Amino acid sequence: MKEPYNTISPLLIYVIVPIVGVIIYLILRRRMIFKSVIKPPIWEMFIIFFTYGGLLTLILTVFFWEWSGLSSLGVFYLIFLAPVAMFIVAYRQYKKRKTSIYNLWMFYLGALYFIIFPRTFLILYHFSKN
Repeated sequence: MKEPYNTISPLLIYVIVPIVGVIIYLILRRRMIFKSVIKPPIWEMFIIFFTYGGLLTLILTVFFWEWSGLSSLGVFYLIFLAPVAMFIVAYRQYKKRKTSIYNLWMFYLGALYFIIFPRTFLILYHFSKN
């Protein structure tokens, strides 16, 4: 018989966390549209949620579950594709950062990826060796 930990961990990591992320994304998207933000950064926010959600999933996988091929694909995205996507988000939002608070936060979150990801990656690498 499986332990509850072996059943709950993947359910939380791969089902509940993404569902909560999508719900928060939709709430923020609706709020931007409701507040009539000029040219709301909907696609940029989707890229940010996708990238940081992948980073959160990677962290939870390293600490609470087992490595898999899907985890390797996530790391490939976070190392090679996400920096390009986040640079484009930060660049596009730099010009619009004074338009609304949402544009400002999209700029900050796009630029902060280049600080957050390397540090997170080094910490995860350190803990995965122990």
